[in-house]
Amino acid sequence: MTRIAVVDHGAGNLVSITQGLEAIGAAATVVADPAGLAGADGIVLPGVGSAAVAFANLQAAGFVEPLRRATVPLLGVCVGLQLLFDGSDEDDAGGLGIIPGRVTMLRDATRLPLIGWNDLVVRRPDPLLRGIAPGDTFYFVHSYAGVADDPSMVVATSEHGAPFVAVARSGSAAGVQFHPERSGPVGLRVLANFAAQCAEAADAA
Repeated sequence: MTRIAVVDHGAGNLVSITQGLEAIGAAATVVADPAGLAGADGIVLPGVGSAAVAFANLQAAGFVEPLRRATVPLLGVCVGLQLLFDGSDEDDAGGLGIIPGRVTMLRDATRLPLIGWNDLVVRRPDPLLRGIAPGDTFYFVHSYAGVADDPSMVVATSEHGAPFVAVARSGSAAGVQFHPERSGPVGLRVLANFAAQCAEAADAA
């Protein structure tokens, strides 16, 4: 069974993301200390609310450097994706610097936050989106999104006013701006794809 560590930094949707991972057959363990990452086949970095609070909590718990050095697949969810960037305009938050770029407020939006269902415009194939069809919709709740310095790291965009980054990847680290655990069967498919990546990486190690 694929072992996935879910980082508890005090600002994450731990129950729903853990339930989502268990629903697709993964063994999900919530870890509040970097030592808990040892032996995991993959890592999920969830997040809700303020990026500044989430990053400060990561720093206080000692997760920043272990996440930057992680060699297993890493998935950021919502604010967790934003934390993969260099930093955020939201309260001038810091970031892990895994995806070069900065998180900014959604542009040209008629209302904020965006709360609801949006589809994806896939920019390039990615294992996370295997089996995802045009028109499939995902659940978003956010006012900020990442802007990648390197467009090749953008896997998919969505739109609320102007287009924004919905899925991004840098090596074995990836992130989704939507909540897969709240997006029904298509969201669970994304989590299953991530778990499959973790299993493949573990077999290759």
